[in-house]
Amino acid sequence: MFNAQPQISVIFTTYNSPAWLEKVLWGFHFQTDRNFEVVIADDGSTDETKHLIERFKKNTHLSIQHVWQEDDGFQKCRIMNKALRAAKGDYVVFTDGDCIPRNDFVAVHRKYAEPGYYLSGGYFKLPMLISEAINKDDIAQGKCFDANWLLSLGLKKTHKLSKLTAKGTMADLYNSLTPTRRTWNGHNASGWKADLFAVNGFDERMQYGGQDCELGYRLRNSGIKAKQIRYSAIVVHLDHARGYVTESMLAHSDMIKKNTKQQKRTFTDFGINQNAG
Repeated sequence: MFNAQPQISVIFTTYNSPAWLEKVLWGFHFQTDRNFEVVIADDGSTDETKHLIERFKKNTHLSIQHVWQEDDGFQKCRIMNKALRAAKGDYVVFTDGDCIPRNDFVAVHRKYAEPGYYLSGGYFKLPMLISEAINKDDIAQGKCFDANWLLSLGLKKTHKLSKLTAKGTMADLYNSLTPTRRTWNGHNASGWKADLFAVNGFDERMQYGGQDCELGYRLRNSGIKAKQIRYSAIVVHLDHARGYVTESMLAHSDMIKKNTKQQKRTFTDFGINQNAG
């Protein structure tokens, strides 16, 4: 395990979801590790989101950057690259604006960060009624990560609850045994900024559908290995609709992803530096 103390930037996207964004921000407000900045990658939200962020800044110790671009449809890769350029840390933790982090989320990513590796985490998905019910106090007290509390609100009991209940050596054991691949996941992954710049960040030709995995392919093709922290770095995923997804969007992204994998590409010409060779 690598014990350095990198400067951390946490990046996540948002789009016209201020209620969910506020819950996520409270999750980062209550982190045990407070030595990080938050970079909100805003894919064209209206001023309601901007005003929420400005109000939140008055009630938190968090250092927050709000990186915004005009609404041009689903352009996550483009805004993520802009956020990457703005990030001050040398190590970057990625999640989503609909994922509330457990209070040790940043600490876990810092603990397992190691040169030559990226970290692959997961999420625990919540139904809409529970997503709406969670408030600031529930986040502060860790209730929304408590399996019994969630079950009391009507959550169906499944084996996936082990993501929330596994701790310490048991979480490490589950990380080593899970058949889930160590992909780069937009909702829960981290890596060194230098490694991300070396593969030219996210491919801006891609919209929804595998854009995070495609980045992971290029990282691995370039020699970066992956570590599984699915049962250690915990976020709960708030429910929402995905009306922006189209079949043509998925097909286009899938084609790029397959080409990257088959051709073992380590670089995209359509990333952070569009003019790079």
